[in-house]
Amino acid sequence: MVVDSKEVLNYCPNFNRIVNFEYAQDDMISSKLIQVYRDYIFSANIQNSDEVNTVREFDHVLGKYIDDYAFRRELRCEIVHVKIKKTCTNILRAIVESIIHIFDNYLENSTKKITIARWI
Repeated sequence: MVVDSKEVLNYCPNFNRIVNFEYAQDDMISSKLIQVYRDYIFSANIQNSDEVNTVREFDHVLGKYIDDYAFRRELRCEIVHVKIKKTCTNILRAIVESIIHIFDNYLENSTKKITIARWI
């Protein structure tokens, strides 16, 4: 399947920020997340509305990964616990859905916690 990269990038407003994100040289998780991001968005079938929604969500989640240190820390802790079944036919999609699920859990739990900053 031939993918039109310009059309895919219309659904990914955070693409440049994500791809150009400067991470530490020994940060393998960020490196792999960016690689998964590139692989997934350029392999998605943009004729399928479910995949377009997943591409948009994944773009939003990785944009949040770059902006929010607390989410970055949470994702790094949780990503190592992701399990993919051997019977899975699309491993890349399963990984992306797991990352989105981790983000949804983070949002749900972070709204329950109230962080009070102390100004001196």
